[in-house]
Amino acid sequence: MDLSQAVRIRITNLIEERNINVSKLSTMAGISRATLSKFLSGQRKYLRIDIIEYICEGLNMKLKDFFNDPIFDNIEMED
Repeated sequence: MDLSQAVRIRITNLIEERNINVSKLSTMAGISRATLSKFLSGQRKYLRIDIIEYICEGLNMKLKDFFNDPIFDNIEMED
């Protein structure tokens, strides 16, 4: 699994855990719903780190807590 896939899964899991939807998360994070939806659907391959920071702020979590998940344990680095 590459980093983009892991981030996609992590965001999806957080949405489910907190019982919110993509629209709610985009509002909470102050980012466009289109940006988030395109990334989660795979239409957009990458999500900038500042967008991930906004998501963390919206979810009241630290960036280190976002990445402190077993999903990131076996990331394959892309060339």
